[in-house]
Amino acid sequence: MKLHGNAALSWQGRRRLARRVLEQGWTRAAAAEAAGVSLRCARKWVDRFGREGEAGLRDRSSAPRRVANRTPAERVAVIVALRKLRFTGAEIQTLAMPASTVSGILTRLGLGRLGPVGREQPRRYERSAPGELVHIDVKRLGRIQGGAGKRVRGGRKHYNPARREAEGRRRQTVGWEFVHVAVDDHSRLAYAEVLPDEKAETAIAFLRHALRFYARYGIQVERILTDNGGAYVSALHAIACRRLGVRHLRTRPFRPQTNGKAERFIRTMLAGWAYGAIYRTSAERTAALDGWLWHYNHRRAHTALGRQPPVSRTNPLGSYS
Repeated sequence: MKLHGNAALSWQGRRRLARRVLEQGWTRAAAAEAAGVSLRCARKWVDRFGREGEAGLRDRSSAPRRVANRTPAERVAVIVALRKLRFTGAEIQTLAMPASTVSGILTRLGLGRLGPVGREQPRRYERSAPGELVHIDVKRLGRIQGGAGKRVRGGRKHYNPARREAEGRRRQTVGWEFVHVAVDDHSRLAYAEVLPDEKAETAIAFLRHALRFYARYGIQVERILTDNGGAYVSALHAIACRRLGVRHLRTRPFRPQTNGKAERFIRTMLAGWAYGAIYRTSAERTAALDGWLWHYNHRRAHTALGRQPPVSRTNPLGSYS
């Protein structure tokens, strides 16, 4: 039996107290003193046990059975509708209701915080077998030159116009690297390469490499999902997909959530690889990618896979087993 957190007596203690009075002839005062409770508490349990038996010894809700001034359901529905239109509590108060009442209703219904209200709820899905869908995306990273970056130096604690201008010129000179990633929807098995650009030819070469990578794990890729970047909407990329026997799907415009598994993998990759160590050069950072990928695929526990690594959902062939 579930007891109230502040209950003075357990279920057995209540029954012992009631039986001492009703069956053994103890006075209520003596039974209360022996149990270490007040006379009022002892009287309650004795009377309930006498009327209802052992069922009367259970805790009861302290909420009233009837609330005379409860807010009508129609008005609660209006409050919810206004809240989903992102009205604040003060604005909803124009219904001639106290602010405390509006706040209590919103809190009870889980609408107390305005941030998530009105946003589309995520629709989570997972393909039933490896290779049915592979998510592909690109992440741009600044090249490393001349030692550690601002993340290692401690970030931007103070604004320095001269240093900021120098960093801007150096960034224009150094340029960017592009990390192309592929993540299998079912197994979360991931593949990535650091490439010089994100042109159609580069994206096609990465796709070929990714297909060979998944083949080593016994995975035949059927579909790929990308955003609407220039490389992926080109005719050259479409021709390559047809030749490779892969169906190409694209996300809805302005909906990066559709490719959420790739986006989430990129976050993990940045934290564990790109920003997880100190690199002197971009080449050193690129060389560390393969080792981190192997750890991610073979050792790192994945919450969505029951704390198992992605390779647990594949059938590796050859040296990758």
